Amino acid sequence: MRRKRRGCYSGIGGQAVLEGVMMKNREKYAVAVRKPDGDIEVEVEAYEGVWHGNKIKELPFIRGIFNFIDSMVLGTKCLNYSAHFYEDEETDETGMDKTLNTVSKGKGEKILMGFTTFLAIIIAVALFIVLPYFITSLFREYVRNASLMAILEGALRILIFVLYVAGISAMKDIKRLYRYHGAEHKCINCLERGHRLTVRNVRNSSRLHKRCGTSFMFLVLFISIILFFFIRVESPVQRIVIRILLIPVIAGISYEVIRLAGRFDNLLIRIISAPGMLLQRLTTKEPDDSMIEVAIASVEAVFDWKAYLRENFGKDFSEEDFEAGRNLHRGQGEEESPAQR
Repeated sequence: MRRKRRGCYSGIGGQAVLEGVMMKNREKYAVAVRKPDGDIEVEVEAYEGVWHGNKIKELPFIRGIFNFIDSMVLGTKCLNYSAHFYEDEETDETGMDKTLNTVSKGKGEKILMGFTTFLAIIIAVALFIVLPYFITSLFREYVRNASLMAILEGALRILIFVLYVAGISAMKDIKRLYRYHGAEHKCINCLERGHRLTVRNVRNSSRLHKRCGTSFMFLVLFISIILFFFIRVESPVQRIVIRILLIPVIAGISYEVIRLAGRFDNLLIRIISAPGMLLQRLTTKEPDDSMIEVAIASVEAVFDWKAYLRENFGKDFSEEDFEAGRNLHRGQGEEESPAQR
């Protein structure tokens, strides 16, 4: 008899979108959106990412840089897709759109998406890297200790990030987005704990996950404190340039830490993951059952969770069991027994 496992890495990940969830498994991803009429629309596509097939993308510490870029590009694409279901009315193509499509030979949408992603990165760098440096530099004549200045700059960077997250969480649309974010996490936690993917099981799972993008961002900020503490130059211009140039290095290191956190569960990993998990209490909220249904639809479009449970947890359900799961998925049927779960 196979020993039951406490948890097992699934390899799937995703993000919340407008009234929906995107789930990705290898190169395949699905976006499930609850449309205004109440139906769930699911689109499944492949995304190979930049420099697909290049062995450099697989190297430790390098792969995190490309993973970050791919996440930004795919995330923007999925958000745009989900948003078009909620446009008030069809808008005609503008003269600028026509010109851009003509010049780019029909690739205007991809160019705009790339520009949007680039602009988002620039704003993030300015807000979380450059701004804290300039604010702390105002106190340079009062605080003579360089080590203390580096620590103050790092603490301010984390404070700005927390205030930013807390601030946008007060927005109505962001609150709903965070509920779908919670549904995404709950689905992954449900599977990785060996439970069948039903609304009831997902609802009872945790909305916090160690591989979350929120945890990744916190690690980026925390690791930047360590690197900036030891790498110092005298010129203010060089300090800004070095901070910007080190961002790919920081992202690469942070990705490796997140990757380890998703595969192991020990005291050290739990300590490292704790601050990011705490921040997730701001960026995830409890979803309702209709949101969970959307997240489940997204998972099922790209991931064979039945085969995953068989292989990793020794679960072997009959067709009758799966039909019962479908009924529970719709909110029907009887309460599951512990053995079924």
